[in-house]
Amino acid sequence: MVASQSAKHGATRARMRRGLLGVSLLGAVSVLFSGVSATPALAQNAALKALIEQQQRVEWSDQFDNTMRSLQAVESSSPTLSPDTATYVETAIQRYSSIVQNGGWPQVTSGRRAMRLGAREDNVISLRRRLMVSGDLEQTAGMSDTFDSYVDAGVRRFQIRHGLTPDGVVGKSTLNAMNVPAAVRLSQLETNMVRLRSMSGFLGDRYVMVNIPAAEIEAVENGRVRSRHTAVVGKIDRQTPILNSKIYELNFNPYWTVPVSIIRKDLIPKMNEDPRYLEKNRIRIFDWKGNELSWQQIDWGTDEATKFQFRQEPGEINSLGSVRINFHNKHQVYLHDTPSKSLFGSDYRFHSSGCVRVQNVRELITWLLASTTPDWNRARVDETIRSGEREDVRLQSQIPLYMSYVTGWATAEGVVHFRDDIYDRDGLALDGASTAVSAYQ
Repeated sequence: MVASQSAKHGATRARMRRGLLGVSLLGAVSVLFSGVSATPALAQNAALKALIEQQQRVEWSDQFDNTMRSLQAVESSSPTLSPDTATYVETAIQRYSSIVQNGGWPQVTSGRRAMRLGAREDNVISLRRRLMVSGDLEQTAGMSDTFDSYVDAGVRRFQIRHGLTPDGVVGKSTLNAMNVPAAVRLSQLETNMVRLRSMSGFLGDRYVMVNIPAAEIEAVENGRVRSRHTAVVGKIDRQTPILNSKIYELNFNPYWTVPVSIIRKDLIPKMNEDPRYLEKNRIRIFDWKGNELSWQQIDWGTDEATKFQFRQEPGEINSLGSVRINFHNKHQVYLHDTPSKSLFGSDYRFHSSGCVRVQNVRELITWLLASTTPDWNRARVDETIRSGEREDVRLQSQIPLYMSYVTGWATAEGVVHFRDDIYDRDGLALDGASTAVSAYQ
């Protein structure tokens, strides 16, 4: 008898976890209050509400794994500059043209600081409509005012497509991205079609692509993305240049020679604030004959400092981190590691003076060395960095590098991606085009 009752309870709990309760909620309330001769209506309503909320939480938890698995389809192993990307964008243009012709999507507002799983308000209904129009939420998800697991998954899918942290929370940056008009998104696709067509030829068996507005790097091999890396790129007033080049050298545990522009804009003001700034950051001063100077020999009230060489020693606080990746260019920019790892976790990653900081740089440089310089592997990379010794390695075969500007593209899976036009190169002088950028500033 005890075993039978235990089995029954176990089966009931399983049905509850699946949101398939064998009895109705109203019946459950009756059972809950059976044997009570005079139960106040208020207590029954409270119990009913509690049971409804419990069932919703169970259903949300049950659906979470399924909905999150569906998000994996948003990421593609095809490179952004795939020869087929322009074709995928053509299909996306047709789809977004239809959306615009049908009135676009509704604006989304929130009565709270942020909407998230479990919220219940009228604004969730417009959120559902917005996600349905863009294909982030199934039409069958209904128009409930409850932010359930389906809405959560739809929001995360939207966030991934727009380069936002996929936390399922509809905060300021997500709201601003949602409220960029459909007509602006359509114009972005049309503008980027031209860019993608110009880069649709053969780019090489192995190459590196930096998508500046996405602040992302792709290492591509034989037509597939071998690895993706979050990046930090140039500020709006110190833009990362658009160019095609070739990676030819790696500098392990590098010195950092401070560019003249940074001496003028950053170093001189910092020295005026704190004369010990150079000492704290292990930066030494040399003239162009190799003679070392002290900071007291320079007039910091003028631009005299720009006439000298400022060199930061290798180490943990070095601005280039553990490695610098050199490629041919006239802008004095390069890819490099950084001691400021926390910036990679931000949605807004436009903080550099033009160079590109690379997350998980060891994986990228191991891949760069693998086929061009066979006696290098990950173990040797790690050991070289750990040693702290300066070492320069020229690649036996140079790797093509494409520093590109793509704010809208589509994949074979039909997923359409957008990024903010951070450098205002799309030519869309519309308020809606800049709202997402302003959210970070």
